[in-house]
Amino acid sequence: MFKRMLVTLWSIMALVLAACGQTMPAAPTAAPAAPTAAPAAPTAAPAPTPVPTGGKIRLIIGTGGTGGVFFPYGGGLARILTEKMPNTEATAQETGGSVDNMKLLQNGEAQIGFTTADSAYDGVNGLGAYQATGPVPAATIAVLYQSFIHVVARADTGITSITDLKGRPVSIGSAGSSTEIAALRLLEAAGMKPEDIVRENLGVADSVAAMKDKKIDAFFWIGGLPTAAVTDLVTTESVVFIDTSALLKPLVDKYGPIYSATVLPGGTYKGTDKDVPGIGVTNLLVVRQDMPADQVKGILTTIFDNLEEVHKIHPAARTLSLESAVEGSSIPFHPAAIEFYKERGVWKE
Repeated sequence: MFKRMLVTLWSIMALVLAACGQTMPAAPTAAPAAPTAAPAAPTAAPAPTPVPTGGKIRLIIGTGGTGGVFFPYGGGLARILTEKMPNTEATAQETGGSVDNMKLLQNGEAQIGFTTADSAYDGVNGLGAYQATGPVPAATIAVLYQSFIHVVARADTGITSITDLKGRPVSIGSAGSSTEIAALRLLEAAGMKPEDIVRENLGVADSVAAMKDKKIDAFFWIGGLPTAAVTDLVTTESVVFIDTSALLKPLVDKYGPIYSATVLPGGTYKGTDKDVPGIGVTNLLVVRQDMPADQVKGILTTIFDNLEEVHKIHPAARTLSLESAVEGSSIPFHPAAIEFYKERGVWKE
């Protein structure tokens, strides 16, 4: 009787354990194998993997300050890419401009960036503002438009040349910006040193505000025409735009054909009726060298299949065409961009 009860008790316990899923784990038959070698260290910064949001590819576009052209141009492109490029969400990010954008690409914090050609060249070669961070793995996908290097002075200061800036309070652009680079190069070409001026590092919007408050006598700015902040300035202030054309040759002799002759057309800004000779620099739309080919082609296809809409973004965008997009880059094009332009019949070997 006792034996029969014991068997019954064990049967009940077995059923309870089975119902609860409690089974004793089997002992491992062997220790896991040790890795045969340590993983290789990365040889370069990781590619900027776009962040998926609800099945879409997220693209961050580095632009510039609100008073310039990069910001509205980038915002317009972001809208068009979001609306027209399948499975894509693009966002324009306000930045300090070219140098910031190149460094955002380098760090993988942006996938697309606006930059001047001189800053792009320095970035890819690890020069100037990029010496501490090293070369940026960037490539051009389109040449957008040409900027005018503005040198703007209050009319009541008597400033008519770069050398007249000596001893004056002058903004040379945000620290590390492409405007600062160009300003220092222009001062050098004129035989001056940075310490010859009372140096301020202000973006274009802050430069305009400082000039209105009579805190500075002049400022430098690289921007498309017209630049909104400068248009705002001339509605209330009387200014002059300095002719810098005589400094082109020493710039080209030292830095190559990144810079070119151009003019500020009369009538671009209120109070300036005649053309002002000066120096221009092209602006590029760049990505990392390792951006996937299908993304590069998707971006360019969306831009050029909706070119009329792109032209409406800003007056500076009106010059963009398939033909102009392949001329004037200071750094190599992305291989997929070259393929795109070949397919469209505009790439020249």
